[in-house]
Amino acid sequence: MADRGSGRFTTGSTMRHVAVMTAAGSAGLFFLFLVDFATLFFVSLLGDETLTAGVGFAWAIQFVTASVGIGLSIAAMALVSRSIGARKREKARSEATSAIVITVCVLTVTAISVIALRRPLCAIIGAEGEAAEVAARFLLISVSSLPFVGMSMVSASILRAEGDARRSMLVTMTGGAVALALAPLLMFTLGMGVDGAALAMVVSRAASSLTGVRFCMGRALLAPPSLRGARLMARPFFAIAGPAVATQLSTPLANLLFTWWVSDFGDSAVAGWAVASRLTVLSFGGIFALSGAIGGIIGQNYGARLGERVARTYRDALIFATCYVVSAWALLATLAPVLVRGFGVSDAGASVILAFCYVGAGGFMFNGALFVANAAFNNLGRPLWSTAFNWTRDAVVTPLALVSVPTTLGAPGVVYAQAVAGVLVGAAAVVAGWRLSRSIGFTIAPEKTDWPVAPPPTGSARAAMAMMDARRGDAAPLAKPDALD
Repeated sequence: MADRGSGRFTTGSTMRHVAVMTAAGSAGLFFLFLVDFATLFFVSLLGDETLTAGVGFAWAIQFVTASVGIGLSIAAMALVSRSIGARKREKARSEATSAIVITVCVLTVTAISVIALRRPLCAIIGAEGEAAEVAARFLLISVSSLPFVGMSMVSASILRAEGDARRSMLVTMTGGAVALALAPLLMFTLGMGVDGAALAMVVSRAASSLTGVRFCMGRALLAPPSLRGARLMARPFFAIAGPAVATQLSTPLANLLFTWWVSDFGDSAVAGWAVASRLTVLSFGGIFALSGAIGGIIGQNYGARLGERVARTYRDALIFATCYVVSAWALLATLAPVLVRGFGVSDAGASVILAFCYVGAGGFMFNGALFVANAAFNNLGRPLWSTAFNWTRDAVVTPLALVSVPTTLGAPGVVYAQAVAGVLVGAAAVVAGWRLSRSIGFTIAPEKTDWPVAPPPTGSARAAMAMMDARRGDAAPLAKPDALD
């Protein structure tokens, strides 16, 4: 077993690490997405498709802002996990604190900008009349909590980089539990309606962020905040975060395009698309968790120069993703009629939901492969590859697919266009990721680290085994991360 300094992912079964970390992340994300899904269901119980459409427009814009936080958390995980894998724990602690500080600053500016421009943004994506007013008010309340979103995302990523699956899961589950309890209370008991849903989101995000920071402090993963540390961290952080944010932004911007396109078919179609979007994140939360989980696994093994384990992790992640998507697709196809009745959408909205459950969900297999490939690119020194593949899908292939959709397909055409774009680009990305993960094996001498290679002799069997492991490791073939730079 690896000592705490070197990281727990550098030994043992890579498939087990993938499964355990994904399961833990999935549990947290599933609960969080279930809360979002339940919130949309609560809104639908108000009996007005315009309200559901308004929340759908608002979520399309919030998806963009949240993606900035995701990109920043990717950079945090990549740097912290590498330092942990290289046994440079003090450096990892400084990087973790600086990542949180930088993220909060960036997302505060983002939140102010979105709040100021919320009405023009709603108009750009096709929101009109009452639906536009609902969306603008929802954004005014909920986007103010964006800095809390960043804190919770980065703290959870830091915990995953350490290999603490349970606590990273609890970060998201805490916020989800708060939202699930508050949303119906504020919406129905206190009669706040859609405003209550937005306010519950703010409180839940604050709870999640405080939980994450507390856990990181408890695991001694944070150093005291330092302006000098943040300045030193800024360059390597944004070297990864810049491309990662650009990569993450492509998907929500494409979703804005889809929302604009489907708005021509009326509020019912937008409501159906909002339900399909929530179904996507709820059903495939495991894939989102997988892409985050393997970042820490790849990062630790990359930092420890274990090239063969990096390639094995990538392969195992692809196998896991395929099995997961097939299972979720089968479940969605079975439940499709129930979902349509439950949300009470009319013909246009119902057709969008059915198209997603029967066809679109299957296409997510290739989007899942793209997520896995992107995690490899971000942690193996090729973040711009992630950017290139995502933007090729969302800025080139997606518009072409939408233009090519026959008008006779109606609103469900948005689902088919999304699936086609995912298949074409996902297939290319998975090949590139495989070649990259297989190309980093080199034999080099180990670097000097912040800790002794093994603990001092104590007479215990565990100490003796640690020293034997260290001696074996000195002669082991290692992979050289710098070979990619």
